[in-house]
Amino acid sequence: MTDSLAIDAAETVDGRDQERGSDFARLSRRIVQAGLLERRHGYYALRLGLVAVCFVGGWAAFFAVGDSWYQLLVAIFLSLVFAQVALVAHDLAHRQVFRSRRSSEIAGLVAGNLSIGMSYGWWMDKHTRHHANPNHEDHDPDVAPDVLIWSVEQAAVSRGLSRFLGPRQAFLFFPLLTLEGFNLHVASFRALSRPSLRNRGLETALLVVHVAAYLAALFAVLSPGKAVVFLLLHQAIFGVYLGCTFAPNHKGMPMLRGAERLDFLRRQVLTSRNVSGGRVVDTVLGGLNYQIEHHLFPSMPMPNLRRAQPIVRAYCEELGIDYLESGLFSSYAQALRHLHEVGAPLRARGSVADPASSK
Repeated sequence: MTDSLAIDAAETVDGRDQERGSDFARLSRRIVQAGLLERRHGYYALRLGLVAVCFVGGWAAFFAVGDSWYQLLVAIFLSLVFAQVALVAHDLAHRQVFRSRRSSEIAGLVAGNLSIGMSYGWWMDKHTRHHANPNHEDHDPDVAPDVLIWSVEQAAVSRGLSRFLGPRQAFLFFPLLTLEGFNLHVASFRALSRPSLRNRGLETALLVVHVAAYLAALFAVLSPGKAVVFLLLHQAIFGVYLGCTFAPNHKGMPMLRGAERLDFLRRQVLTSRNVSGGRVVDTVLGGLNYQIEHHLFPSMPMPNLRRAQPIVRAYCEELGIDYLESGLFSSYAQALRHLHEVGAPLRARGSVADPASSK
């Protein structure tokens, strides 16, 4: 597993100019001179403290409410808190909080594996590959045609579930997100079989402890029926929240494939979309609404992304590079429109096949 999530722009300027191009090097110098890569210890102390208080408070409320249908309100609250913990784990993986890998890893294992049952090592490996080649059909695991298809080329060779869902995938996208929480847990346990996974024994132990404690709490406090409903509601909203956080960032943006290559600056900017909306959206999406700035400078602390945006936008204008920012609902519409368009070949194939099959 690589550790490239924590790329520091200061190091990039010195050692990666050839790989990433002089355009990015000049932008990096502006960002470094503005002090936007410096750690924000006060901000993260407050943010991590608030998330921890909400996490503990949510479970305290769960035990206080007892065997009641009011627990569905607790399930909703805890699903939002779980998503915020996942966003904290994301920042830890990028070393936005701590500079050292060890400190980031320890905190990430507690936040990811122990707190919400998601493998920190598996997710970090997957996310590293995404950052290296966003929206590249051959290299970005986030656009692999496992369930949904993301290009007409994928539609042409689709098989199994993706072929079945493809014609109607735009309408199924949000319903499918209700399963994303379960998918993250399953993928985390499947990743434990990989010899390349760092700290595999510790990751396994923490995931097992999380699942055992979570299920024990539910079935000890609630009747079996209420426990199942709580679990389904909690995991469904958790999955929808995370899906709605990550979907606006790249879905519907240009796709790359084969040997198609862009320099680092253009590869990150042209495949990413920012989401406007002010500080409320910043908090809800964990800063990922500044996706362009985040992809260019992954180790930049979340609160600095807002300050980096005008620098990056102005620089892109200087170079004539398209810089896209949309509203939250507009970004979802663009993503759904893209899903519908790439499913068109499968819909056309089905309409051609129908008359023949009826004879």
